[in-house]
Amino acid sequence: MNVSRKMLIGAITASLLLGACTSKVTEREQYSGFLPNYNNLQEVTTTSGEKAMRWVIPSWNPNAYDTVVFNRLELYPAPQPNERVDRQTLQDIQNYMTSRAQGILGQKYRVVSNVQSAPRGSRTLILRAAITGVNAENEGMKWYEVIPVAAVVGGVSAATGHRDQDTTLFIEAEFIDASNQQTVAKVVRKVFGTQLSNSSQKITAKDFKVAIDKLGSDMQAFIR
Repeated sequence: MNVSRKMLIGAITASLLLGACTSKVTEREQYSGFLPNYNNLQEVTTTSGEKAMRWVIPSWNPNAYDTVVFNRLELYPAPQPNERVDRQTLQDIQNYMTSRAQGILGQKYRVVSNVQSAPRGSRTLILRAAITGVNAENEGMKWYEVIPVAAVVGGVSAATGHRDQDTTLFIEAEFIDASNQQTVAKVVRKVFGTQLSNSSQKITAKDFKVAIDKLGSDMQAFIR
């Protein structure tokens, strides 16, 4: 086997390995503990074409309910702002997502802030949802960077903050049937925002607006 053929095979193999660096779904080690359990989650493709880890009770019927208890998305665990994600950014993301969720739920259900506010005799769902992480991770290496010298340069660029970075938002949520306190649906979702030019650029709520709107469209389709 000549040298050029060896390099080509090596480049293809390395590209497959490097291409898997950025997972489209939340890894098990990234689960926050917000949900009571993560049993039976399976990877699905949502209506918008995005990936998610989800479980739904076989008898799920969104039309079986007329009221949803939902106040706001939580920040879980307690937020720890840093130089890239400040407290205002976390609050802006929380407020925007809460507003979107309330608006979408309100198109189909009566939305109340707590169980006590649900009218007597109502068929009620409880929505628990949380933002469990905001992050930026290095973009997966391009196939042409796997040539040995370029790969080394690529690694140095990432270390020194020059590689493009994908912004990511982690969401966990569950619907609970208020009549028996049983979970009827749960989801763990990794949402991709805009791409940052380097590891020094601050993350803002605007980076996730389009992604959150897409998330809202998936919720709307789920309860349709």
